[in-house]
Amino acid sequence: MTDLISDRFAMVLHEPGSTEQNRLVPTTTAPLHPGAGEVRVAMAACAVCRTDLQIVSGDLPAHRLPIVPGHQVVGVIDAVGSGVDASRMGEAVGVSWFAGSCGHCQWCLTGRQNLCEQAEFTGWYRDGGYATSMLARADCAFGLPADYRPDLTGEQRAVALSPLLCGGVIGYRSLRIAEVGPQSAGLRLGLYGYGASATLVLQVAKFWGVEPYVVTRSEPEVQRALAAGATWAGTYDQALPVKLNSAITFAPSGDVVITALKALERGGTVAVNAIHLDRVPEFNYDDLWWERSIRSVANVTPADVREFLALVGPAGVQTIYEELPLAQANTALRRLSAGDVSGSLVLTT
Repeated sequence: MTDLISDRFAMVLHEPGSTEQNRLVPTTTAPLHPGAGEVRVAMAACAVCRTDLQIVSGDLPAHRLPIVPGHQVVGVIDAVGSGVDASRMGEAVGVSWFAGSCGHCQWCLTGRQNLCEQAEFTGWYRDGGYATSMLARADCAFGLPADYRPDLTGEQRAVALSPLLCGGVIGYRSLRIAEVGPQSAGLRLGLYGYGASATLVLQVAKFWGVEPYVVTRSEPEVQRALAAGATWAGTYDQALPVKLNSAITFAPSGDVVITALKALERGGTVAVNAIHLDRVPEFNYDDLWWERSIRSVANVTPADVREFLALVGPAGVQTIYEELPLAQANTALRRLSAGDVSGSLVLTT
């Protein structure tokens, strides 16, 4: 079932490289038509993620070119393919990083679809949300929470929700990989870096009664973390006042991972929230001994998306964002690269 719509406008990556140049090319194409099991989503908002920057710059090699980046998408289903319930027409949905998996391997059958060798990811394998419309598998277009920010209008809610769909969801998975959850009241959690994802993680941690300790690169970020309720915040050259039970690193730096490891109490875990990481420096086994561990955070599962979206309303999670027109996607990436961002940049139509 499809509706006639106007042509599609997209910001398309043909040749990765320095974002000092406009890598994304404004492109108009004929309308998209969903295939079997797919839906078409009319994009209302797409938050810009550091992974987008890594794909566009070439630090993270693209799986195909040309590609439309973007994987924090909020919009409305305006067409459905065969095999999709027609009642989903008009449904407000979110599309995240996870774009589908094989459904029958050992990982898929045990709820760890993020590890499937045939998994696909939005804006990396499949065209994403830097466009007026996109296609998604119907089972990867997630219903949005009705209890989130009822004070906002539909368009405002779309913008506020979009940063949750990667930074929030991957942050939620990072918490679980770091063995932090609703049962963790009183636990001391280190957050290394204080960008968009960390601001969301801090709020969930506070909701669970966890004590967040933030280590970041600048005094303004320290002050923002303290204002948000961090138990302690400081820069990398300052000593933590306590040992940590768990830690999450957000910077793509091996040095930061080892710094976090050295701050752990016995039995603690460092969760590495990075899809790309530079060289991990040599470290002493004594820093890892006493059952400390380092675990990578590899993508997200559908359950992560659903669980996190169900949590954001009760937890009162707030996003900090700035809107930019879709056609300014190159500007958004340059600003993200330069660190000229407080919270998230959100592209809107």
